[in-house]
Amino acid sequence: MALVVQKYGGSSVADADGVKRVAQRIVATKKAGNDVVVVVSAMGDTTDDLIDMAKQVSPLPPGRELDMLLTAGERISMALLAMAIANLGHEARSFTGSQAGVITDGSHGRAKIIDVTPGRIRTALDEGSICIVAGFQGVSQGTKDITTLGRGGSDTTAVALAAALDADVCEIYSDVDGVFTADPRIVPAARKIPKISYEEMLEMAASGAKILHLRCVEYARRYNIPIHVRSSFSQKEGTWVVDSSEIGGQDMEQAIISGVAHDRSEAKITVVGVPDKPGEAAALFTVLSEAEINIDMIVQNVSAASTGRTDISFTLPSTDGQSALTALNKLKERIGFESLRYDDRIGKVSLIGAGMRSHPGVTATLFGAIADAGVNIEMISTSEIRISVVVAQDDIDTAVAAAHHAFDLDAEQVEAVVYGGTGR
Repeated sequence: MALVVQKYGGSSVADADGVKRVAQRIVATKKAGNDVVVVVSAMGDTTDDLIDMAKQVSPLPPGRELDMLLTAGERISMALLAMAIANLGHEARSFTGSQAGVITDGSHGRAKIIDVTPGRIRTALDEGSICIVAGFQGVSQGTKDITTLGRGGSDTTAVALAAALDADVCEIYSDVDGVFTADPRIVPAARKIPKISYEEMLEMAASGAKILHLRCVEYARRYNIPIHVRSSFSQKEGTWVVDSSEIGGQDMEQAIISGVAHDRSEAKITVVGVPDKPGEAAALFTVLSEAEINIDMIVQNVSAASTGRTDISFTLPSTDGQSALTALNKLKERIGFESLRYDDRIGKVSLIGAGMRSHPGVTATLFGAIADAGVNIEMISTSEIRISVVVAQDDIDTAVAAAHHAFDLDAEQVEAVVYGGTGR
């Protein structure tokens, strides 16, 4: 008997028919002799609708109350799913994040999981029940307030529960058949990846691939939990995210590049005319760190000999743009930089693949393909298995398609099917 943790996204439980279809899949897993724990997201666009409603009531809703509101979405879907399973003749018990033992820090809207104590889940499993857990939420260790984990929080909940329960596998169900070499909505010829390492999946998630959340993959890698990314709309084998040691032989040689990811949610700030002397860059980024702003790519220009000044550009989430500008403006007199430039009409395109470590010429091929497509590169960043470039937002789709084609990632026939979801 295996212990299987399954996670179903909002598009999979978007309506009553979806809930009933998911219930049948869960019951089939149980009938196959497995213990089953299910983590469920809010139905369809419920979370976005609740955020919209909150903004209509208050332009700046208190974080505690916003979390209390947003967790209602998952409570609705978990209860409905438990009812649908009961209708199929099996006992299911639903649990909120706090009831399931998901303990977090006190940061509302983007809480981090500190611990998982799934005592009630274990008891319910021992009694033969299917456990349905509300994703995306937990309880603060200090204040005992309800918290939410931020976007992709249900994926993280599922992997954290799988680790705490020592599950055999964590299945993440969405509206596509697995992890593809690019977003099928942009590149219809994208190919499904049968197996991918945690390392490559981390880079893809960090580079904007929406299929799995970054924190979820980090958690899985730390506890070595195999993730199976599948569609709840089909029975096809999906993508396995596993340790690189489990991708042996031909698979390892199969591709230099695993995929092309993109991110439309970034903005660029340029600090113009920074005095080129020790400590100035440190002061800038210390202020941003204190404002809890995550910086992605950084480029510092060569200092102009005549003025002894330089420009520093960096990218960050566009949602943090105003906070960053406010924080930096407070330093203007102390540091003496000339001005700030802000651009939120950019996007990041990233090439990911463990194979590029041992293959020279990858960078030249990428830049050549993007240039041939008539796209200008504004910034460049690399890691051992990733090359990222910043381009104008209007050029993202063109750059993704050009990079995908340049590395022969196009499938001969269309494999990718997007079964549901509004993409909102």
